[in-house]
Amino acid sequence: MENLQMLFMGFSVVLTLENVMVTLLGAILGLIVGAMPGIGSLAGVALLLPLTYKFNPTTAIIMLGSLYYANMYGGSFSAILLNIPGDSPAVMTALDGYPMATKRNRPGQALFTANSSSFIGGLIGMLILTFMGPLLADLGLKFGPAEMTSLLLVAMTSIGWLVGESPTKGVVLTLVGVLLASMGMDTLTGSPRFDFGNIYLLGGIPFTPFVIGTVG
Repeated sequence: MENLQMLFMGFSVVLTLENVMVTLLGAILGLIVGAMPGIGSLAGVALLLPLTYKFNPTTAIIMLGSLYYANMYGGSFSAILLNIPGDSPAVMTALDGYPMATKRNRPGQALFTANSSSFIGGLIGMLILTFMGPLLADLGLKFGPAEMTSLLLVAMTSIGWLVGESPTKGVVLTLVGVLLASMGMDTLTGSPRFDFGNIYLLGGIPFTPFVIGTVG
């Protein structure tokens, strides 16, 4: 009940005229920036962050939230129309959306499907987080090395059905991805790994330059 009370109180704050207008502005700007390939949701929010400096904190957070969610959906524009994902979540959108837009000549339906699924998925996620957030937090705190290892194994083996008829290629790509992801500072010990003495690799390989270099 406490979560519901806080949720309704949040709705009363969001549905004021000022906050609704700011939400619409953030959504429009987020769609524009998110549709630009290579920027991504986090970089898009960082670029538009100065717009919120003159707002009060609550309005600024609301605008940043709308910017982030609109950026997440905006990446599907370039993924579906150009086969260039705007950010990493749009990679899966490009696998189905681009063939639907080009081979079947239905780009509008592909964009509408991406929009609808994004809205429905986000709504379901927020409902689950609202009612089961404390339980999920307690469950996450109980995860140890064995659980994390099992989760990583499931994630890596799931690449096999994505690759399709060539499991060898899937295994090789998985191992290369694990190797590249290992570069940078270790999150547990803080020790550098595979940085080759270069300070620019301490944070790992950024997604945007990696995708641009791979495609180029």
